[in-house]
Amino acid sequence: MLKSYISISLIIAVAIQLICQLFKVVFYSIKGGRFSFRYFFSPGGMPSSHSAFVSAITTAVGIKRGITSDIFAVSFVFSTIIIYDAMKLRKTVELHSHALNGLYTRLNGVLADRSVGGDRVKFPEMVGHSLGEIAMGIVVGVGFTLVIFKLVV
Repeated sequence: MLKSYISISLIIAVAIQLICQLFKVVFYSIKGGRFSFRYFFSPGGMPSSHSAFVSAITTAVGIKRGITSDIFAVSFVFSTIIIYDAMKLRKTVELHSHALNGLYTRLNGVLADRSVGGDRVKFPEMVGHSLGEIAMGIVVGVGFTLVIFKLVV
């Protein structure tokens, strides 16, 4: 019997992360009326793939090692930090980007001479998550992991 060199928990978490990113491509392409693969690399949006990823790995660790294990505690703590940052810190960055882009637009390009090479720098506005996006990410991460462990593992 061949020994697995990659944890099934990691494979599940990465697969869920990729599924969430692909969902964003489809969802935002339909919403925008044209295909846009750039959403695959977007850190914001619905669902939160960060929340799904860390929820999946934490759930898998809980299933395999038990929720009273030290490794589950570590996974849970780091997942909580990542989810909090995705919702609070990155959402604040998103609001700042939106405000700066709006300010630039209102100034009607007056600052264009001061930007690098004369090109306008547009700050990305989809980097954080709402509470609903975070919640959906957690539901996807925990739900898919439970289903996969029930069916496959």
